Amino acid sequence: MNRRIFLSALTGAAVALPLGRASAAVALAAGTAAPVETGDAGQPELARQLADYAAALQYRDLDTATVETIKAHLIDALGCAIAAYEEPPVRIARDAALASPGGVATVIGTNVRTRADLATFATGTALRYFDFNDAYAGKETGHPSDNVSACLAVAEAQHASGRDLILSIAIAYEIACRLMDAAAISPRGWDHTCYSLPAVALAAGKLMRLPTTQLVQAVNLSINSHLAVNQTRVQQLSNWKALADADAARNAVFSTELARAGLTGPAPIFEGTAGFFAQVSGPFDIDTAGFGGRGGSFRINKCFVKFYPAQGLTQTAIPAALAVAAQVGDLRRIRRIEIHTTETGYVTAGRDPEKWAPSTHETADHSLPYIVARAMLDGDITTASYSSAALSDPALHALIGKITVSADPALTARYPAHAANRVTAVCEDGAIYRKEVDDLPGSPAQPMQRDDFEAKFMKNCRQHWSATRMRAALDYLWRLDDQSDVATLPPLLVVG
Repeated sequence: MNRRIFLSALTGAAVALPLGRASAAVALAAGTAAPVETGDAGQPELARQLADYAAALQYRDLDTATVETIKAHLIDALGCAIAAYEEPPVRIARDAALASPGGVATVIGTNVRTRADLATFATGTALRYFDFNDAYAGKETGHPSDNVSACLAVAEAQHASGRDLILSIAIAYEIACRLMDAAAISPRGWDHTCYSLPAVALAAGKLMRLPTTQLVQAVNLSINSHLAVNQTRVQQLSNWKALADADAARNAVFSTELARAGLTGPAPIFEGTAGFFAQVSGPFDIDTAGFGGRGGSFRINKCFVKFYPAQGLTQTAIPAALAVAAQVGDLRRIRRIEIHTTETGYVTAGRDPEKWAPSTHETADHSLPYIVARAMLDGDITTASYSSAALSDPALHALIGKITVSADPALTARYPAHAANRVTAVCEDGAIYRKEVDDLPGSPAQPMQRDDFEAKFMKNCRQHWSATRMRAALDYLWRLDDQSDVATLPPLLVVG
């Protein structure tokens, strides 16, 4: 067993404390630095490794292409938030946040400030609601752009510069995506939003200019008491699907504020006998030496931007369905429809019986049968594809009744580089029509350009803003690295 000698601040005596594989950081007398905790092999705890990375990363470490990508993904996220501004769950979250006015951070879409954690929650709910924001696929899948709401709120509270905001977003994406690369936790019953907790804690702590020791405590506090189960994303999906990551980000911001005030959290949070590895993920290794800015590429460049408002692994099924429908012509000719997808696509969007009879928006936009049938009937998937009328459409249910979904090992073997889907229609006369789609614009293989991001942003925002308003917001955001105080951004994003 490792042992380390600590000096007692009260008596001056040397006290030998037994430590396990990686003990919690021990707070010494005021003004003294806590020692770096290590495992048996001398490797720093994972929380410390991640904190070291966040503390050391500087804006100058971001390459020009990554800065452009960060600005583009921020524009995309904000457009998604404005599009969902009037949706009922978004209003509920906003009303809850604005019940405590007079704070330091604006709820995006309003001109009212509240606490930073509550602003994070309300903005994050809007950003996520339509399932239209970007996503990432590693061993685990998730939505790292959900964490942008925390970066915006804390950056405003700190009167940070545009470059500070960009850097914090880079950190949030990098930590979340690298953890998703390391281990799949949803098969073990945990929600991917668990990975947002340390990502937001470190991004927020960077904006607060916390030292490494407090960044470690922010990670410890954020993870220990705020882990989410994966019931959020199985069977019949509820409103909470859009709020889960917003809630994780809210809790992480609050935890980071506590760490800034000097509070310590349980440790070692990953390696402990009842820690994250033991309870949630199983053990895994991460080498921060290969992170963005340290010799590796930033993971935000491997995220995909959604072309349609639907779950990420259903995206390629939509153009495949549209192509098949165009070949078939009269959909009444169809005897059956076969959807072949990846194993992950099957588990998340084609396995549960509820996917064949979705009664909620949230279940429908995570249902391969629903999305394929709706696309074939309407010729598109839009935010209107999940209205009450669309969900109860008899023609839709008749078509869904002809659909089967199965995992194809060949498609699974190409995942996550490609989240392919194949749609096959077999007609009553024996004719067979088939289309497989591997990628869409917005995937890492076909990245969107500025014009594409602007077109999507304007499509999302035009119901609330004039062309002049949209242009002003876009011009500000494309010049984000030149802004001295991002508190000047929220007034450009007010709805109504």
